[in-house]
Amino acid sequence: MAEPKLRVLMVSDFFFPNFGGVENHIYYLSQCLLKLGHKVVVMTHAYGNRTGVRYMTGGLKVYYVPWRPFVMQTTFPTVYGTLPIVRTILRRERITVVHGHQAFSTLCHEALMHARTMGYRVVFTDHSLYGFADVGSIHMNKVLQFTLADIDQAICVSHTSKENTVLRSGLSPAKVFMIPNAVDTAMFKPASVRPSTDVITIVVISRLVYRKGADLLVEVIPEVCRLYPNVRFVVGGDGPKHVRLEEMREKHSLQDRVEMLGAVPHSRVRSVLVTGHIFLNSSLTEAFCIAILEAASCGLLTVSTRVGGVPEVLPDDMVVLAEPDPDDMVRAIEKAISILPSINPEEMHNRMKKLYSWQDVAKRTEIVYDRALKCSNRNLLERLSRFLSCGAWAGKVFCMVMIIDYLLWRLLQLLQPDDDIEEAPDIIFCK
Repeated sequence: MAEPKLRVLMVSDFFFPNFGGVENHIYYLSQCLLKLGHKVVVMTHAYGNRTGVRYMTGGLKVYYVPWRPFVMQTTFPTVYGTLPIVRTILRRERITVVHGHQAFSTLCHEALMHARTMGYRVVFTDHSLYGFADVGSIHMNKVLQFTLADIDQAICVSHTSKENTVLRSGLSPAKVFMIPNAVDTAMFKPASVRPSTDVITIVVISRLVYRKGADLLVEVIPEVCRLYPNVRFVVGGDGPKHVRLEEMREKHSLQDRVEMLGAVPHSRVRSVLVTGHIFLNSSLTEAFCIAILEAASCGLLTVSTRVGGVPEVLPDDMVVLAEPDPDDMVRAIEKAISILPSINPEEMHNRMKKLYSWQDVAKRTEIVYDRALKCSNRNLLERLSRFLSCGAWAGKVFCMVMIIDYLLWRLLQLLQPDDDIEEAPDIIFCK
């Protein structure tokens, strides 16, 4: 049995059975890294009765640790509560690189902190954009500054996301790589027979929350339906704004032209997309929108708000961009309808095959891991000096947090020496 090249621990609060962009990114990246000869283990919190160790396709091992989500699928911040289980997993699986995902994730921040205390190489991927003015963003940016002060390398999913992360965290741009998301083009293929354009179907698949522009949809959909009697909408997704869309449908008597599907499992997304001609994305902030890639791979023309990293995702002839304003979005949809006859779904799908590939993402991530492994291992005093630069008061608090973490780690080593932690055997799955 060949020894794995690297042993990678992916850590995030966001993973299957939950669905979303971060979840897909971790899953597909892990599968491709496994095919490249690495061992990949995922650590996430428990989902319902899904706890303990599970195996997924390709031998992907997942630790569902017994922590329950607190808010927005993230665990309650314990700071030190996760240290024993993180240490055990790192030793059992003989991990060489710890890769955390998403600034929202409490589990990610805590695991990266503990891993650095124990001398492991750590990489962080930021999947979102944040502001600088509101209370929530100020708090999150300070937490991110603490985590990234002692990071080896970081990854962002777009150039806009990289600029945002560097500004928020004070991290050196030389340590931040831009590696985009990708799409499984084998799964997202156009329909064998293109839907008739006698009735134009506009598809929306999104979480129905403020950040995803659900309020824009409430204003845009009735106006488009008024201008174009042959246009219908299919809306997939659920969230707190679902009620507003239902009220809009009732108010304008659009029950026969706006179909509300509710939450759509990822396995059914392609079957919904291929019924449409245009994909509508109304996000107010987006580092990189995987849903746009999936729609384009299915041959749909995309209309999207011009926010965050969205303008970087598709070539100009595959997307119509608009400001996050109802009137401008209606004009963009009008333009998309006018150029719809020139769209060739099969040609668009073939272009997506060449533009985006998870295999390419995995190979580029390998390079980041190699760079992280070449970074020098700093002692505690050198690490504390980096935290002191995080602010007059915050720097001192961060140093105290790290000193306590270091002392607790040493205490755990006395109570249970590293050699007493049994190493897990590598299981080979038949291909």
